[in-house]
Amino acid sequence: MAAAELALVSTSPLKADTTPVPETPATVEATAATSAATAAVAAAARTGSEARVAKTAMATKLLSLSGVFAVHKPKGPTSAELLNRLKEKLLAEAGMPSPEWTKRKKQTLKIGHGGTLDSAARGVLVVGIGRGTKMLTSMLSGSKRYIAIGELGRATDTLDSTGKVTEEKPYDKITQEDIEDILQKFTGNIMQVPPLYSALKKDGQRLSTLMKRGEVVEAKPARPVTVYRISLQKFQPPFFTLDVECGGGFYIRSLVSDIGKELSSCANVLELTRTKQGPFTLEEHALPEDKWTIGDIARSLEHCASLLPAELAPKKSKPEESNEQVLSCEHITLNETKGEDDAMKTC
Repeated sequence: MAAAELALVSTSPLKADTTPVPETPATVEATAATSAATAAVAAAARTGSEARVAKTAMATKLLSLSGVFAVHKPKGPTSAELLNRLKEKLLAEAGMPSPEWTKRKKQTLKIGHGGTLDSAARGVLVVGIGRGTKMLTSMLSGSKRYIAIGELGRATDTLDSTGKVTEEKPYDKITQEDIEDILQKFTGNIMQVPPLYSALKKDGQRLSTLMKRGEVVEAKPARPVTVYRISLQKFQPPFFTLDVECGGGFYIRSLVSDIGKELSSCANVLELTRTKQGPFTLEEHALPEDKWTIGDIARSLEHCASLLPAELAPKKSKPEESNEQVLSCEHITLNETKGEDDAMKTC
């Protein structure tokens, strides 16, 4: 009898408990939390996907930029350092470099400048991007305009205020008329000796680098340069302000030093600002650093294209295939015989 009862119990079907679970504040909160977490994951996935699409579009736009524009170089960095800063900002905005892009086809981003400014100088720095780098050579030989403040009575090894004082001479008898009279000697086609501290090279190395090492460097021979016009804007001894428009290969530091010698004294450059290079002016065209964005540069390229001669205007590029683009940076150096104010670096 007991065995029969056991068999009966073991073969009886089990029924699920369908009694509803009472809803409590804890279960409501847990359900809501689960739903919120699920929604957050979905939203994050959508946001991540949208961000990748946006970065791809921005990289494609960066690769399509081509032409010449101008930036405002402040005192402090070298022209090459400023160019690297600009490049880094553009690559960062485009989401580059990114590991997921490294396996794809490489597309080189070319960017360079068309005329070095000393680290102590500020002003217009012309930049070429894409096929615009091929137009920079014309900028090297084009006209430039500077405002220079010279200091009488003191000479330095670099010919500007950053160098070591090498000589001091009196200047108290020099008048405004004296300076205006001798400026005529520095107008037109003249011969000029470049500074020892310059980007000119000897055996493949910059003279400035050799000088900093303490090596003996011979001055380069005088070479022909052009000054279109020069005028004295202000004279408050020992300082004098010049407005100079010149051609390629001209050194303002050499000019100020030579003026000091002509006045039976000596002089160095205290402040230097390039206000114009070719058709680009400091006030109207030079982008400040907060405008170094892909969008602002694209608009500047469009505006500046109308300033260039027809033969230099960039042609429209073919649409890029955004899914196959990767940015890298190509470093090219164009060795110019015209000097530091005309060296171009493409990177």
